[in-house]
Amino acid sequence: MKQVRLLEFAIASLPIFRSTDILRFLITAAIGRPRLTAAVALFLLAALAGTMTYTGFLVIGVVADYLGTGRIAAGLLLGILFARFPWISQGKLRIVGLLPKPVRRPLIVSILALGLFTFVARGDYVPALFTGVATAFVLAYPWLRRAIVDRMSSSVFTFAGQKRPERTDDTVIEGEFRERKE
Repeated sequence: MKQVRLLEFAIASLPIFRSTDILRFLITAAIGRPRLTAAVALFLLAALAGTMTYTGFLVIGVVADYLGTGRIAAGLLLGILFARFPWISQGKLRIVGLLPKPVRRPLIVSILALGLFTFVARGDYVPALFTGVATAFVLAYPWLRRAIVDRMSSSVFTFAGQKRPERTDDTVIEGEFRERKE
């Protein structure tokens, strides 16, 4: 009986799940009840922070087990590996680290996947769930950030009556060439 009600709810709410309807719903909720919306957003951010913190604790334990050291040594090793520091070179503020930027995210995902597979192999499903959620968030974060920024910028430029700036590729060097008549 519960499955039938759940199916009826899912079928009845299908039009709600379009992205424009969800955005309209969120904006209406934020305008109608701003305190409640802020409280829900703050709660979700706190839950995400707690999940990521607990996952870090779990992953440090897995790395410590594989290295045969204590949690403190494994935590320091990972801290040194992923640390980034401000650095001023040629008059510009830069952030430098031991790992280059293209290597950081794949390494973090591989360490999280190692922890996930370790917990599943041990039969520890609650830590595996936390590690899986953190892995999914780390993988989906660039897409989420891009989608949110694109949605916000498109609404701002449309509202202002301006055309959105075209994306530029920083790796392409553009130039004009003209022939001289001699």
